[in-house]
Amino acid sequence: MSATLPVAHVTTDPRTGITLPAEDPELLTLGLRDLVKRWAAAKDLPPMAAEAMTGADRRAQAIGVPGARLMEQAGTAVAAAVRAVAVDQGRLGHGPILVLCGPGNNGGDGFVAARRLAHLGLSVVVVFVAPEAKPRTHDAGVNWDRLANEPTVTRIHAASPRDLAILGQGVEKASVIVDALLGTGVRGALRDPIRTAVEMIQRAAEGGVPVVAVDTPTAVDLTSGEASQPAVRADLTVTFHRPKTGLLTRRGAALAGKVLVAPIGIPLDADRA
Repeated sequence: MSATLPVAHVTTDPRTGITLPAEDPELLTLGLRDLVKRWAAAKDLPPMAAEAMTGADRRAQAIGVPGARLMEQAGTAVAAAVRAVAVDQGRLGHGPILVLCGPGNNGGDGFVAARRLAHLGLSVVVVFVAPEAKPRTHDAGVNWDRLANEPTVTRIHAASPRDLAILGQGVEKASVIVDALLGTGVRGALRDPIRTAVEMIQRAAEGGVPVVAVDTPTAVDLTSGEASQPAVRADLTVTFHRPKTGLLTRRGAALAGKVLVAPIGIPLDADRA
Protein backbone atom coordinates (compact mmCIF):
# COMPACT_ATOMS: atom_id res chain seq x y z
CA MET A 1 0.00 0.00 0.00
CA SER A 2 1.41 3.41 -0.95
CA ALA A 3 1.63 6.15 1.64
CA THR A 4 -0.84 9.01 1.52
CA LEU A 5 0.75 12.05 -0.07
CA PRO A 6 0.25 15.41 1.64
CA VAL A 7 -2.12 17.69 -0.23
CA ALA A 8 -0.82 20.98 -1.51
CA HIS A 9 -0.61 23.67 1.14
CA VAL A 10 -3.70 25.85 0.87
CA THR A 11 -4.23 29.35 2.21
CA THR A 12 -7.99 29.74 1.80
CA ASP A 13 -11.01 27.73 2.84
CA PRO A 14 -12.39 25.80 -0.17
CA ARG A 15 -16.03 26.36 0.78
CA THR A 16 -16.02 30.07 1.65
CA GLY A 17 -12.80 31.50 0.23
CA ILE A 18 -11.92 32.86 3.69
CA THR A 19 -8.19 33.12 4.36
CA LEU A 20 -7.26 30.38 6.83
CA PRO A 21 -6.29 31.60 10.31
CA ALA A 22 -2.61 30.63 10.25
CA GLU A 23 -2.21 32.25 6.81
CA ASP A 24 -3.97 35.52 7.73
CA PRO A 25 -1.34 38.14 8.65
CA GLU A 26 -3.90 40.56 10.11
CA LEU A 27 -5.93 38.08 12.16
CA LEU A 28 -4.16 38.60 15.47
CA THR A 29 -4.68 42.36 15.26
CA LEU A 30 -8.47 42.31 14.84
CA GLY A 31 -11.10 43.28 17.37
CA LEU A 32 -14.06 41.01 17.98
CA ARG A 33 -16.41 42.84 15.63
CA ASP A 34 -13.92 42.58 12.76
CA LEU A 35 -13.28 38.93 13.55
CA VAL A 36 -17.01 38.23 13.28
CA LYS A 37 -17.03 39.90 9.86
CA ARG A 38 -13.91 38.00 8.77
CA TRP A 39 -15.53 34.60 9.34
CA ALA A 40 -19.16 35.52 8.63
CA ALA A 41 -19.46 33.23 5.59
CA ALA A 42 -18.45 30.18 7.64
CA LYS A 43 -21.28 30.79 10.10
CA ASP A 44 -23.78 30.60 7.23
CA LEU A 45 -22.73 27.07 6.21
CA PRO A 46 -25.04 24.11 6.93
CA PRO A 47 -24.69 22.94 10.55
CA MET A 48 -23.22 19.53 11.34
CA ALA A 49 -23.25 17.08 14.24
CA ALA A 50 -20.19 16.00 16.20
CA GLU A 51 -19.92 12.66 14.38
CA ALA A 52 -19.95 14.39 11.00
CA MET A 53 -17.15 16.72 12.10
CA THR A 54 -15.08 13.82 13.37
CA GLY A 55 -15.57 12.09 10.03
CA ALA A 56 -14.59 15.18 8.06
CA ASP A 57 -11.44 15.56 10.15
CA ARG A 58 -10.47 11.91 9.63
CA ARG A 59 -11.17 12.01 5.89
CA ALA A 60 -9.14 15.21 5.55
CA GLN A 61 -6.15 13.49 7.12
CA ALA A 62 -6.72 10.34 5.06
CA ILE A 63 -6.43 12.34 1.84
CA GLY A 64 -3.27 14.09 2.96
CA VAL A 65 -4.04 17.08 5.18
CA PRO A 66 -1.74 16.70 8.21
CA GLY A 67 -3.51 16.72 11.56
CA ALA A 68 -0.85 19.15 12.78
CA ARG A 69 -1.92 21.63 10.09
CA LEU A 70 -5.57 21.42 11.13
CA MET A 71 -4.54 21.93 14.76
CA GLU A 72 -2.41 24.95 13.85
CA GLN A 73 -5.36 26.56 12.05
CA ALA A 74 -7.73 25.87 14.95
CA GLY A 75 -5.36 27.10 17.63
CA THR A 76 -4.54 30.25 15.70
CA ALA A 77 -8.26 31.01 15.41
CA VAL A 78 -8.67 30.58 19.15
CA ALA A 79 -5.72 32.85 19.86
CA ALA A 80 -7.24 35.59 17.69
CA ALA A 81 -10.57 35.29 19.51
CA VAL A 82 -8.94 35.35 22.96
CA ARG A 83 -6.92 38.44 22.12
CA ALA A 84 -10.01 40.14 20.68
CA VAL A 85 -12.04 39.42 23.83
CA ALA A 86 -9.25 40.74 26.04
CA VAL A 87 -8.94 43.93 24.00
CA ASP A 88 -12.69 44.53 23.78
CA GLN A 89 -13.09 44.14 27.54
CA GLY A 90 -10.03 46.23 28.40
CA ARG A 91 -8.26 43.26 29.98
CA LEU A 92 -5.29 42.74 27.66
CA GLY A 93 -2.11 42.66 29.73
CA HIS A 94 -4.01 43.01 33.04
CA GLY A 95 -3.01 39.49 34.06
CA PRO A 96 -1.92 36.25 32.44
CA ILE A 97 -4.12 34.39 29.99
CA LEU A 98 -4.98 31.05 31.58
CA VAL A 99 -5.33 28.14 29.15
CA LEU A 100 -6.73 24.91 30.62
CA CYS A 101 -6.03 21.96 28.33
CA GLY A 102 -7.23 18.37 28.40
CA PRO A 103 -5.33 15.31 27.17
CA GLY A 104 -6.74 15.13 23.62
CA ASN A 105 -6.71 17.27 20.49
CA ASN A 106 -8.96 19.88 22.08
CA GLY A 107 -6.10 20.48 24.48
CA GLY A 108 -3.73 20.50 21.51
CA ASP A 109 -5.69 23.39 20.00
CA GLY A 110 -5.23 25.16 23.32
CA PHE A 111 -1.46 24.59 23.26
CA VAL A 112 -1.26 26.15 19.79
CA ALA A 113 -3.38 29.11 20.95
CA ALA A 114 -1.04 29.60 23.91
CA ARG A 115 2.02 29.65 21.65
CA ARG A 116 0.42 32.14 19.26
CA LEU A 117 -0.55 34.41 22.15
CA ALA A 118 2.97 34.17 23.58
CA HIS A 119 4.36 35.31 20.23
CA LEU A 120 2.40 38.53 20.76
CA GLY A 121 4.42 39.07 23.94
CA LEU A 122 1.56 38.12 26.24
CA SER A 123 1.97 36.24 29.51
CA VAL A 124 0.29 32.83 29.28
CA VAL A 125 -0.20 30.12 31.92
CA VAL A 126 -0.93 26.74 30.32
CA VAL A 127 -2.28 23.97 32.51
CA PHE A 128 -2.27 20.40 31.25
CA VAL A 129 -5.19 18.84 33.14
CA ALA A 130 -4.85 15.05 33.12
CA PRO A 131 -3.63 12.20 35.33
CA GLU A 132 -1.19 11.10 32.63
CA ALA A 133 2.14 12.82 32.14
CA LYS A 134 1.78 13.54 28.42
CA PRO A 135 -1.07 14.31 25.99
CA ARG A 136 -2.71 11.29 24.38
CA THR A 137 -2.23 12.30 20.75
CA HIS A 138 0.98 12.91 18.86
CA ASP A 139 0.05 16.36 17.56
CA ALA A 140 -1.06 17.58 20.99
CA GLY A 141 2.14 16.22 22.53
CA VAL A 142 4.34 18.03 20.01
CA ASN A 143 2.59 21.32 20.72
CA TRP A 144 2.83 20.84 24.50
CA ASP A 145 6.57 20.26 24.15
CA ARG A 146 7.00 23.34 21.95
CA LEU A 147 5.71 25.54 24.76
CA ALA A 148 8.81 24.71 26.82
CA ASN A 149 10.75 27.07 24.53
CA GLU A 150 8.42 30.05 25.00
CA PRO A 151 9.79 32.56 27.56
CA THR A 152 6.39 34.12 28.37
CA VAL A 153 4.65 30.75 28.87
CA THR A 154 4.40 28.99 32.23
CA ARG A 155 3.59 25.28 31.87
CA ILE A 156 1.85 23.46 34.73
CA HIS A 157 0.77 19.83 34.92
CA ALA A 158 -2.32 19.43 37.10
CA ALA A 159 -2.77 15.71 37.63
CA SER A 160 -5.17 15.91 40.56
CA PRO A 161 -7.88 18.09 42.13
CA ARG A 162 -5.33 19.17 44.75
CA ASP A 163 -3.05 20.58 42.05
CA LEU A 164 -5.97 22.58 40.67
CA ALA A 165 -7.02 23.80 44.13
CA ILE A 166 -3.61 25.39 44.57
CA LEU A 167 -3.77 26.98 41.11
CA GLY A 168 -7.34 28.15 41.67
CA GLN A 169 -6.35 30.41 44.56
CA GLY A 170 -5.22 33.04 42.04
CA VAL A 171 -7.59 32.34 39.18
CA GLU A 172 -9.36 35.70 39.45
CA LYS A 173 -6.11 37.38 38.35
CA ALA A 174 -6.39 35.91 34.84
CA SER A 175 -7.28 38.31 32.04
CA VAL A 176 -9.09 35.57 30.07
CA ILE A 177 -9.61 31.85 30.64
CA VAL A 178 -9.49 29.43 27.72
CA ASP A 179 -11.48 26.19 28.08
CA ALA A 180 -9.64 23.60 25.97
CA LEU A 181 -10.44 20.70 28.27
CA LEU A 182 -12.77 18.46 26.27
CA GLY A 183 -14.27 18.62 22.79
CA THR A 184 -16.74 16.14 21.36
CA GLY A 185 -15.91 13.13 23.49
CA VAL A 186 -18.00 13.77 26.61
CA ARG A 187 -20.10 10.87 27.88
CA GLY A 188 -21.78 10.94 31.29
CA ALA A 189 -20.58 12.82 34.35
CA LEU A 190 -17.20 14.51 34.30
CA ARG A 191 -14.39 12.88 36.23
CA ASP A 192 -11.51 14.50 38.03
CA PRO A 193 -9.29 16.31 37.43
CA ILE A 194 -11.42 17.70 34.55
CA ARG A 195 -14.41 18.16 36.87
CA THR A 196 -12.44 20.30 39.31
CA ALA A 197 -11.03 22.35 36.41
CA VAL A 198 -14.57 23.10 35.20
CA GLU A 199 -15.59 24.16 38.71
CA MET A 200 -12.57 26.48 38.80
CA ILE A 201 -13.65 28.05 35.49
CA GLN A 202 -17.14 28.56 36.92
CA ARG A 203 -15.75 30.40 39.96
CA ALA A 204 -13.58 32.61 37.80
CA ALA A 205 -16.50 33.45 35.52
CA GLU A 206 -18.60 34.41 38.53
CA GLY A 207 -15.78 36.80 39.45
CA GLY A 208 -15.93 38.49 36.06
CA VAL A 209 -13.16 36.69 34.15
CA PRO A 210 -14.26 36.12 30.52
CA VAL A 211 -14.22 32.52 29.26
CA VAL A 212 -13.44 31.44 25.69
CA ALA A 213 -14.27 27.82 24.84
CA VAL A 214 -12.50 25.76 22.17
CA ASP A 215 -14.97 24.00 19.81
CA THR A 216 -17.58 23.59 22.56
CA PRO A 217 -17.80 24.46 26.25
CA THR A 218 -16.60 21.44 28.20
CA ALA A 219 -19.44 18.99 28.94
CA VAL A 220 -21.73 20.42 26.22
CA ASP A 221 -22.57 17.87 23.52
CA LEU A 222 -21.89 19.29 20.05
CA THR A 223 -24.71 17.26 18.50
CA SER A 224 -27.58 17.66 20.98
CA GLY A 225 -26.57 20.65 23.07
CA GLU A 226 -27.26 18.64 26.22
CA ALA A 227 -24.82 19.19 29.07
CA SER A 228 -23.34 17.05 31.79
CA GLN A 229 -22.79 18.60 35.20
CA PRO A 230 -20.83 20.63 35.87
CA ALA A 231 -20.55 22.36 32.49
CA VAL A 232 -18.61 25.39 31.36
CA ARG A 233 -20.64 28.50 30.54
CA ALA A 234 -18.58 30.47 28.03
CA ASP A 235 -18.75 34.07 26.93
CA LEU A 236 -17.46 33.08 23.50
CA THR A 237 -17.03 29.74 21.75
CA VAL A 238 -14.81 29.21 18.72
CA THR A 239 -16.02 26.16 16.81
CA PHE A 240 -14.45 24.93 13.59
CA HIS A 241 -15.27 24.38 9.92
CA ARG A 242 -19.07 24.59 10.09
CA PRO A 243 -21.70 25.48 12.73
CA LYS A 244 -22.58 22.65 15.12
CA THR A 245 -26.14 21.50 15.74
CA GLY A 246 -25.67 21.33 19.51
CA LEU A 247 -24.62 24.96 19.76
CA LEU A 248 -27.80 26.03 17.93
CA THR A 249 -30.14 24.46 20.50
CA ARG A 250 -31.51 26.59 23.32
CA ARG A 251 -29.40 24.83 25.97
CA GLY A 252 -26.24 24.71 23.87
CA ALA A 253 -26.52 28.34 22.82
CA ALA A 254 -27.02 29.45 26.42
CA LEU A 255 -23.77 27.77 27.47
CA ALA A 256 -21.73 28.65 24.39
CA GLY A 257 -22.32 32.40 24.48
CA LYS A 258 -21.36 34.15 21.26
CA VAL A 259 -20.25 31.59 18.67
CA LEU A 260 -17.61 32.11 16.00
CA VAL A 261 -17.12 29.54 13.23
CA ALA A 262 -13.50 29.46 12.07
CA PRO A 263 -12.35 27.77 8.85
CA ILE A 264 -9.50 25.28 9.27
CA GLY A 265 -8.99 24.01 5.71
CA ILE A 266 -11.10 20.83 5.47
CA PRO A 267 -11.07 19.88 1.75
CA LEU A 268 -14.36 19.61 -0.14
CA ASP A 269 -13.71 15.91 -0.75
CA ALA A 270 -13.59 15.33 3.01
CA ASP A 271 -16.73 17.29 3.82
CA ARG A 272 -20.09 15.62 3.33
CA ALA A 273 -22.75 18.27 3.91
